[in-house]
Amino acid sequence: FMSWNYKISANAILEGEIERVITAPEEGYLKEAPVRPGDIVQAGATLATLDDRDLQLEKLKWSGKLKQVSKEYREALASHERSQIGILRSQLTQAEAQLEILEHKLDRITISSPISAVIVSGDFTHALGSPVERGQVLYKVSPLENYRIILQVDESDVADIAVGMPGELTLSAAAEETFDMEVVKITPVSTAENGINYFQVEASLISTPEFLRPGMQGVGKIEVGERQLFWIWTHKAIDWARLTLWSWW
Repeated sequence: FMSWNYKISANAILEGEIERVITAPEEGYLKEAPVRPGDIVQAGATLATLDDRDLQLEKLKWSGKLKQVSKEYREALASHERSQIGILRSQLTQAEAQLEILEHKLDRITISSPISAVIVSGDFTHALGSPVERGQVLYKVSPLENYRIILQVDESDVADIAVGMPGELTLSAAAEETFDMEVVKITPVSTAENGINYFQVEASLISTPEFLRPGMQGVGKIEVGERQLFWIWTHKAIDWARLTLWSWW
């Protein structure tokens, strides 16, 4: 009947608190893609570049069109051809608008990181020349400052957990160290894995060491409070027996 500090253990994975999705701004073909998952990039660093040859040809076409129409427009002004002036003015406006659109597209062929972060997913180093669609997800990046811990808690234990409970995290990459954490959210949706239902419990780190990276895995322990040792050792077996007997009767 001695009391002991009861802790609930659960598998844990480290995720970035914020993930930014980098998409392809235009249709095209990949010309350069030097980064891969795990690389740390600074804000404004180039992640990928699209081939601009088609856009440059289109720009030459409309530049020639603009010069031709401008010449005809000046000639029409000189000869006072009012009907022709109106038509040529419309063509001038169209050519200038097309050139402005092409300049905007050319400015966007270089895909840069909006923040200083680590590449979480996206590897096109062996897919140069492959086509990409507008809006296609190319990379996911996450800042290195803030992380969240996702704990897979057994459904039989989730009722004992509350927001604000303290805990400890141990990572496979640093098994000799423990990191303090605090429960911040309990997701009311279960997931099944290996025949067992789990609930996702989200926790935050009290301090953030520099070596942490998204995707690291380990084990988290949530401090529930003092319980009798006999209850700690036997409560899962007793709960299973109660449920089994109830299903029979």
